[in-house]
Amino acid sequence: MRARWWGTGAVVAAAVCGTLVVQGVSGGDSGHDGKAAAAPVRDRVRSAALDVRGDGAGATLARRDTKPFSMLGVSWEKPSAKLAGKVEVRSRAVGSGKWSDWLLLDSDRGAGEQNASRGGTEPAWVGLSDGVEARVDGKTTAKLPAGLRLDMITSGGKSAGGDAEPAAYVADGPDDTGEPVATDTPAGTPDPTDVTTTEPAPPEETTAEPSAGESSPEQSTEPPAESPPASESTGPTESASPSDPASPSPSASVPTAPPSTVPRPPITPRSGWKADESISPEAPTYIDGKIKAVVVHHTASTNDYTCAEAPSIINAVYTYDVTGLGWKDLGYNFVVDKCGTIYEGRKGGVDLPVVGAHAYGFNSQTTGIAVLGTYVDSPPPMAAMASVARLAAWKLGQYGVQPDATVTLTTALSGQNFAGRTWEPGEEMTLPAIHGHRDGYNTVCPGDAFYAALGTVRTLAAGPVTGLTLGTVTGTATVGTTPYTNGPLTVNWSTTTPASLISSFQVLVDGKTAATVAGSATSAKLTLTAGTHKVQVKAVHQSGRTATSATRTVVADTTAPTFTTKPNLSLRTGTVNTTAVPLTLGWKAADNVSLKETRLTAPLAKTYGPTVTSAAQTAKSGAATAWTLRAYDTLGNSASASVPGTPVILQETSATRSGTWTTKSSASYLGGKSLGSSTKNASLTWTFTGRSVAWVVSRASTSGQADIYVDGTKLTTADLKSTTTAYRNALWTKTWSTSAKHTLKIVVRATTGRPAITTDGIVYLK
Repeated sequence: MRARWWGTGAVVAAAVCGTLVVQGVSGGDSGHDGKAAAAPVRDRVRSAALDVRGDGAGATLARRDTKPFSMLGVSWEKPSAKLAGKVEVRSRAVGSGKWSDWLLLDSDRGAGEQNASRGGTEPAWVGLSDGVEARVDGKTTAKLPAGLRLDMITSGGKSAGGDAEPAAYVADGPDDTGEPVATDTPAGTPDPTDVTTTEPAPPEETTAEPSAGESSPEQSTEPPAESPPASESTGPTESASPSDPASPSPSASVPTAPPSTVPRPPITPRSGWKADESISPEAPTYIDGKIKAVVVHHTASTNDYTCAEAPSIINAVYTYDVTGLGWKDLGYNFVVDKCGTIYEGRKGGVDLPVVGAHAYGFNSQTTGIAVLGTYVDSPPPMAAMASVARLAAWKLGQYGVQPDATVTLTTALSGQNFAGRTWEPGEEMTLPAIHGHRDGYNTVCPGDAFYAALGTVRTLAAGPVTGLTLGTVTGTATVGTTPYTNGPLTVNWSTTTPASLISSFQVLVDGKTAATVAGSATSAKLTLTAGTHKVQVKAVHQSGRTATSATRTVVADTTAPTFTTKPNLSLRTGTVNTTAVPLTLGWKAADNVSLKETRLTAPLAKTYGPTVTSAAQTAKSGAATAWTLRAYDTLGNSASASVPGTPVILQETSATRSGTWTTKSSASYLGGKSLGSSTKNASLTWTFTGRSVAWVVSRASTSGQADIYVDGTKLTTADLKSTTTAYRNALWTKTWSTSAKHTLKIVVRATTGRPAITTDGIVYLK
């Protein structure tokens, strides 16, 4: 059925099987808090007879005030009778006083309860209400069944009550919007057709019947279940099929619960929805054989209920079924709310093959699971479908039935399903082990969208895990397109199958299990041995079926970078101070995978890129300094190397002189003094032991030139001329691979026009 809207903005979902729940209307709630309690909650049923038209094809209950109630349904005398027509009700919300739109009730529930005392529509949960109206529009070719009445369930016994009272409004507005039109009937005038019932007294109690015409809220009881005359059939039942020896019969003996092939999901017991066991004292019956299939239902209710309200809804349905219709118990074996909470339905033991009343003609071969809500346009939330799958797999697993298998059921009664297929008793029908109510009865239950999603439920129940995707591998660095690691790594994954249906995950390395984690996990840690590996994830479904992800190549590498050129120091040109002698630190690092950087860690901290092989530094004269470098690859592997060095200044006074030299004094010179000469071939010679040397001079625009000799060999001619004046300038340098004893000699060339040179001495690396 299509969802309808109330004027107040709340949704009304017209049911096609099960229980209709209407919510979102201002004015109260069920009266339950939805939490399990030690004491049961005893709901009550009050009834008001409908006024049948003279032609027998229509009936009404005038709009009237009532004691508060939360659920209602329309019932009639003979459970075998069919109501061919449209049954509609509406209610007034407590508090707001708003009347709902007309709510269509399904008049054929397709449940098949044996020995019911009355027939009835689905019940509708309307929230706390204190006014009601009903109408039945039958088909002209058939009269309505006798004994039509409206049953109202009062949640939790919080509202003791007398008769339903007619309101001062009995007719629709002229535009059929439901706005009341005042009549001359005063409020509170009793209706002679009303029949009031309350909760039945417990078996050990006796309650006095009120005298005719009286209504005693405290003492009135539910009339005893109506029994048809011996010559009158109450309608076909599954046990009444002697011509069908293949169909299993219910058994009164309690069987032994068989183990299941999959784990049992959490199930809230009947005490969790506060079942009053005193109203259904009859012992459960059991399937004499095995459960062959699971029938999935929706309760054709609104989806706006809160999951805390689910226990109240279940309890009210239970009261309607048992007290209103004379059923022995709630029809469904299990009920699941939209949050995925599973509730025990019909009593007898969740692990036993209890005969339910949910699938007309097939109750003795199946178990029934109903999801609270309407799922015509959209399927239930995944939480609910996962719980249905877990529950179905567990129940079927007790009897060796695969959830994705097809099974053969034997029809106990004649019937027709939603697709139009018909059958007679004793025929064999092949159906999925998990199928919808519509497959065995002419109903849209469990709703178009839910029915279309039953394939997903079967896959969830049977396995394997779907949507298994290998995600990121953390603890790695990508070189090109390949992840590399040098230590522990974390493999991540995801699935579309909920974790509640997954037993475990295994991380495979080169096809072998390297780590095993719980089915709720989404990652695992492991350490690879050096080399190239193929990594996968295997998901183990609770059924034992497995799924394996695609592979990911991961390379484990613990090889540290190397310094192909060890760190080294050399003097460089620049201004020399006793606290800052210009140096060049050189090196060359390499890695077998990918060099990331080189870090200078002492005597100061600097970081250099992978292609940098030298850096300008300064050092204090006369102080020994160790220069330490650490090279890192992309994975974090590293190696360290260092080189020591001591810059030493030899001033001009330390040189051996020849020719004429003049001493100069200035604070700009090293030590405050220098030597100058304009004499051709005048020379200064220094002897030192080291691996690098620099000649330190003063420069100006009139400065001349000098020849430089190392170890007796002329290497170059240095020109001291500069457009800007410079003091303590390291003009020329020379470096060797090792430290050794050397001589440095400078010879004045006496260049024409600028013959003079001035020197501060030399610097060498010790």
